[in-house]
Amino acid sequence: MRPIPILTALLVIAGLYLMLFERQAVLDFARGGGAAAAATEATATEATAAAQSGTAAPAPPGSAASGGDGQSGKAARTVSVIALKSTAREIDSAVLLHGRTEASRKVQVKAETSGKVISEPRRKGSWVEAGETLCELDPGTRQAALAEARARLSEARARIPEAEARVAEARSRIPAAEAALAQARSQVPSAEAGLANARSKVTAAEAALGQARSQVPAAEARLSEARARLSEAEANLERARRLQEGGYASQARVDNAAAALEAARAGVQGALSQLEAARAGVENALSQLEAARAGVQAALSQIEAARAGVESAKSQVEAARAGVQSAQSGVENARAGVQSAEARVASVERDIANLTITAPFAGLLESDAAELGSLLQPGAPCATLVQLDPIRLVGFVPELDVARIHTGVPAGGRLTDGTELHGTVSFVSRVSDPLTRTFRVEIEVANPGQKVSDGISVEMLIPSDGRRAHLLPQSALTLDDDGTLGVRLVSDAGTGTPRAAFAPVELVRDTIEGVWVAGLPEEAAVIVVGQNYVTDGVALEVAWREPDT
Repeated sequence: MRPIPILTALLVIAGLYLMLFERQAVLDFARGGGAAAAATEATATEATAAAQSGTAAPAPPGSAASGGDGQSGKAARTVSVIALKSTAREIDSAVLLHGRTEASRKVQVKAETSGKVISEPRRKGSWVEAGETLCELDPGTRQAALAEARARLSEARARIPEAEARVAEARSRIPAAEAALAQARSQVPSAEAGLANARSKVTAAEAALGQARSQVPAAEARLSEARARLSEAEANLERARRLQEGGYASQARVDNAAAALEAARAGVQGALSQLEAARAGVENALSQLEAARAGVQAALSQIEAARAGVESAKSQVEAARAGVQSAQSGVENARAGVQSAEARVASVERDIANLTITAPFAGLLESDAAELGSLLQPGAPCATLVQLDPIRLVGFVPELDVARIHTGVPAGGRLTDGTELHGTVSFVSRVSDPLTRTFRVEIEVANPGQKVSDGISVEMLIPSDGRRAHLLPQSALTLDDDGTLGVRLVSDAGTGTPRAAFAPVELVRDTIEGVWVAGLPEEAAVIVVGQNYVTDGVALEVAWREPDT
């Protein structure tokens, strides 16, 4: 097994252990050795700055200035720094912006219709009042178009009464059609009753026919019986005559036989009459049955006619209602024609009104009005008008300061020529610019006489709530390992030995005298020289500097 990789791994593990778990001891060891040379070189640079301010430069650790007497242990434990005792003061907080002046109103007046300019042009720089004519266009044939549109409007309005009369006439037809429908419906029940009566007569006729047909066999049987009696009587008479001729029967017997024969013949005639009567009854019943069935057919025809009358009446009602709908559609069409004609008249009147282009507000002409004889199309510019009183100061504030600015607050600005302006904050945008993440702020300033022009650079100062802050040299600011802006303070932390401690601060204002910072205690001992060579908890040897008055 090769020992070198194992030794290398052990050295890496040892190094990681020292860097992670014994970092402070390694730093203390480094300060006693290699940091001395770097501190000596840095101290030479700070000595120059300290000499200019009349203060003593800090000595590097282990030097004579730091109290070192050759003992390396003391030099490793303390660092010489210069500190300043600062007390918080009340300052007037304000937001400083750089921006420009801007006209309160600026508009390019454009034509809304086409036409040739027939008015003399107004020259740039001249003052115009609100409603004053800037450009006037040739009307052309617009008056004739207006007269034609008004004539069509009158014609369309005249169609409305005629259409309404048609509606009234169509509505008047509905009651008659509904009455005819009701009458037709009332005929249906009587026709159905007639059908029922006719069917009952058919039933009675069929019963009478059956009864008449049942009498025919009885009559035929009686006729057969009468004929049999006739034959018997004839035979009896013949026997009686023969017996009389032979002397065996008397004349009375012959006469009786003759009388019985006549009676039998009379019975045959009676039976024949009854049979004829029965057959005649059958024929009569058949005639009544046919008549009853014809009545049923007639009743059915009446029902069909009544129902057809109902359907016809319904069609008439629907036709009457459809006529009403058609007439109402005619009214709507007539009213739509009126609206269309009114819109045409309004369009022509508006077109005529747009021939005169006026100033929407009082102000100065920024450009000449359109020249006489030039042709303007819709959207073509007539003149540019600006209003400079009041004038606006426009700037853009960072997102960190936008919450400190409020509308209605007195504010001011200074132009590049030194002119000071005073006004109030009139607008603070609540939507940031997507590129710069800044918010638009406007200050409204009175501008009598139009002395301040549009587009001049201006320095704006907007006051905000006052606050307590410390005035420190800008060189006292430093950053911690996380990049947080702050300062190093002298703190004993109750141990009696001055030690370094980092304190984050908020930059309030940057001035020629120094920077105003917030976030520190009311009284703070701030390291102003040597703060970059110490970390939290490092023991200090402090030289105090008098604060600037």
